[in-house]
Amino acid sequence: MSLGVIGLPIPDETILTFAGYLVSQNNLHLFPTILSSYLGSILGISISFLIGRTFGLNFLHKHGSFFHITEDRIHKTKKWFEGYGEWLFLFGYFIPGVRHLTAIIAGSASTKYSKFALFAYAGGLIWTVTFVTVGFTFGMQWNLVIEQIHKHIIIFVFILLTISIFYFVIKFKVLNKK
Repeated sequence: MSLGVIGLPIPDETILTFAGYLVSQNNLHLFPTILSSYLGSILGISISFLIGRTFGLNFLHKHGSFFHITEDRIHKTKKWFEGYGEWLFLFGYFIPGVRHLTAIIAGSASTKYSKFALFAYAGGLIWTVTFVTVGFTFGMQWNLVIEQIHKHIIIFVFILLTISIFYFVIKFKVLNKK
């Protein structure tokens, strides 16, 4: 779980759902499965936070212009996390890619660790319990559950990509009119 939350290509939701399936088949016990999965997820997100805190701002200040990240954007992002970041920490686990970046960005934005930990660890618990419970509840039908999860993730990513392209096309047209 730790390596998947840090950002390695490990199918976290699939692992959690399958663990729930194994609990339903009496191959694992529910409480230790949830506890170990939860501890792995918070270890991973804590390491990501530490990476962001250690390397994030220095890297962004030094190489940010290459990625079109200005000092103004860094400042705005820091303010955004101070105002709304806790909700992203809480629910970001459910969005692949977001859970991998929120902790790094939070560390880079100098978010207070206590605020980050409160919401991110609560989000990790909700995420872990949700997917283990889904696997447990659907038992033998776990392949169908995983298929549906992947189907909806692809739809969500497609919608997000379409909105992003639409935004940049409009922005590009507005900038060219000036």
